[in-house]
Amino acid sequence: MDYRIAPLTPDLWSAFEDLFGRQGACYGCWCTHFRLPPAVRRQNDRESNRDHIKARIAAGPPPGLLLMDGAQADGWMQIGPRADIPEWNNKGRVSAPLEEGEEREDGIWAISCFFLRSSARRKGLSHALVAAGIDFARQNGARLLEACPITRSNDKRSIGLFVGSTRVFEKAGFQTVAERKAGRPLMRFSL
Repeated sequence: MDYRIAPLTPDLWSAFEDLFGRQGACYGCWCTHFRLPPAVRRQNDRESNRDHIKARIAAGPPPGLLLMDGAQADGWMQIGPRADIPEWNNKGRVSAPLEEGEEREDGIWAISCFFLRSSARRKGLSHALVAAGIDFARQNGARLLEACPITRSNDKRSIGLFVGSTRVFEKAGFQTVAERKAGRPLMRFSL
């Protein structure tokens, strides 16, 4: 397979929609978990979430990267400025900023979510997405790139890994800067 990684722009919506399927990946989330407040997420259904992310993609800039095999998307990674994912900055989350104001700083980006087609898992594609994400963040003026992965998931369905695996980020050169909850480090990469 010859993969390429591309920013998610409106022309790739159909590939993104196919990747997420009718259910919208992760129980209809459509990668809105860190974009919408919990009260809104509880009220929304998968169609509302789909409409929200579709509008966000149309508004630009690209909210993440698609891993493409030809015309088919096999993977997704949400990446962008912290300000674009407001719930990532919630003070009660393990991903909360280290210092006041970082949530508004354009130069601090975050990798917050992954989704891989089941047939594309266990092939090292998360590593490829993170490497491409580092380049994408650098090209777009970021000075720091953060992640808040999970060290180990007991969930056999790997749903807990939507935030990524600590091992993937360690191999890419990210360093732990805080660990507010065991097994959920806040990691940083200086660009």
